[in-house]
Amino acid sequence: MSTKETKDTAVAQILVVEDEPAIAESVAYSLNRAGHSAEVATSLRAARAILTPQTELVVLDLMLPDGSGFDWIEELEERRRSGLAVIVLSSRDAESDRVRALEMGADDYVTKPFSPREVVARAAAVLRRLHPSKSVEALDVGTDSLLTVDVTKRRVTIGETSVELTRVEFDLLQLFHSEPGRVFARSLIINRVWGEGFALSDRTIDSHIKALRKKLDKCGGKSEWIETVRGIGYRMSEEEQR
Repeated sequence: MSTKETKDTAVAQILVVEDEPAIAESVAYSLNRAGHSAEVATSLRAARAILTPQTELVVLDLMLPDGSGFDWIEELEERRRSGLAVIVLSSRDAESDRVRALEMGADDYVTKPFSPREVVARAAAVLRRLHPSKSVEALDVGTDSLLTVDVTKRRVTIGETSVELTRVEFDLLQLFHSEPGRVFARSLIINRVWGEGFALSDRTIDSHIKALRKKLDKCGGKSEWIETVRGIGYRMSEEEQR
């Protein structure tokens, strides 16, 4: 497939701005595998040259050889107002840095070390907010049932039945539903649903999962859609439940 064809059919045009080649290549590779068209810039100068009106997301390191990522977030203010999203990747894990980046307009903040798959998932979440019309994800989970998770409206339905969920229950279901078959460790579940550094017992997570399963059952779904992976965490079944 040609580069032009890849860009024309990609889910999103993404620019990875990172001066560590191994990290940049790993992130870009994972984003491309997920269906996006990702390009790499190792400096702010290169990033400015590569950025186009079609770029929808910038994955940005804060410490670059020719300047600070904070400066570029500020520089991109007009583009961000028209829909450009920014995810920060940084080894700077101080709360003040995270707060500063988010207050300046960054959509998410990921600290190093990280999993490239996590960046792909974070990118998907940001892009869903960026494109509300693409924010409905549907997964066939049976011959007569369809589980739909509307991220923008925070609405879950099974067939024609609306499932009333708490904030935590919705975030748990959306997390599992975003990557069916992927095993989410309890530590990652805490980071993604409650936030980094949040102290939570396994029993509390299990209680929320139990309540979520009960509501799925009550509304015509099946609790087995959310599978327990002993000693690790949970995942959403990839197989149709009949």
